[in-house]
Amino acid sequence: MADQENGGGNGQQTESLATVLVAGVANLAIALAKLAAGLISSSSAMLSEAAHSAADTVTELLLFTAIRSGSRPADDRHPLGHGQASYLWALLAAGFTLVVGAGFSIVHGWDTFMHGEELTDFLVSYIVLVISFGIETVSLWRGLSQLRGEARRWDTSPKRLLRHTSDTMLKAVVLEDVAALAGIVIAATGLALAQLTGSARWDGAASIAIGLLLLVVAVVLIRNNASLLIGRAVPSRVQDGIRETMLAQPEVEGVVRLVALSIGPGQIMVAAKIDFVDETTGASLEVASDQVERRLVERFPEITQVFLDPTPGSQGDAAGPVRR
Repeated sequence: MADQENGGGNGQQTESLATVLVAGVANLAIALAKLAAGLISSSSAMLSEAAHSAADTVTELLLFTAIRSGSRPADDRHPLGHGQASYLWALLAAGFTLVVGAGFSIVHGWDTFMHGEELTDFLVSYIVLVISFGIETVSLWRGLSQLRGEARRWDTSPKRLLRHTSDTMLKAVVLEDVAALAGIVIAATGLALAQLTGSARWDGAASIAIGLLLLVVAVVLIRNNASLLIGRAVPSRVQDGIRETMLAQPEVEGVVRLVALSIGPGQIMVAAKIDFVDETTGASLEVASDQVERRLVERFPEITQVFLDPTPGSQGDAAGPVRR
C-alpha cells in the first residue's frame, strides 16, 4: 500500500475563496439597496429580491466557512483531511437559500397576488435594479473566469465542468449569480407590468417566480452537495486517465479494481488493486508503486491520497481486471 499527500487543491481553494468573497461583498451591497427600494416603493418583487440577495450574502458566509473548514490539514482523527466538511457547510448554505430566499419570496408574493398592494416610486426600484444588474454581472464574470480556467486545465467545456466539478463553492456562486441576474429581470418585468396595468398582481407574480427560481437552484445544490458528502466517484474520463497512467508503468500488468473519489473541493483519493507482473517482487515492487504515485500526481495534481494494493488479477471483479 502506498500513500501520498500534496497541496494539489490549495490553489483551487484560494481562487474559490476570492470568488466567494467577491460575490459576498456584491450581494451585501445589493441586498441593502434592494431593501431600501422595496420599502420606499412597497414592491413585493423588490422585497423578494432583497431577501434573495440577503440569502445569497448569508450563503457566501457559509461557503467561506466551507472553504476554511475544508482546507484544514489531515490529522490523527481525520487522516483523509477535512475536505468533506466543505460539502456539509455548502449543504447548509443551499438549505438556507431554500428556506429563507425561496420561502419568503413565494409566501410574500402570494400574499401580494391575493390581496394587492399600493406601489409607489417605480423609478427608485428601476435604478436599484439596473445598478444591481451591473454588480451581479461583475460577480458572475469572476466566477465564470475561474470556471473557464479550470475547464481549460481539465480539457473540457465549462458547462460540463460545472455539472461535474467537486468545487461546490464555485458551482454555488455561478448558479446563484445566474439566478440573481434572472431574478432582477423578472422583478423589473413585474414592476413594469404593474405600472402599465395598475395591477399589483404582476408584482406579486414576479415575486413568486423569483421564489420558484431560487427553489430550483437550491434543490440542485442540495442534491449535488449530498452526493459529494456521501462519496461520489470522479468523472469517468478522469478514471480512464488514472487507469491509463497506471497501465503505462512497465511493471503493471492490469488494474483489478479502481476507486477514485472526491474527498473535498479539488481533492481526489485513489485506491486501486494492481496486478503487477509476476517478476515484480520486493524492492522493485516498492519502486514501481512509488513511480505510479508520482505519475498520477503529476498528471492530476488534485490527487491528494493514493493507496495501491498488489493483487493477483484473478481476484478482480466479475468483469475481470483492466489490462494493457
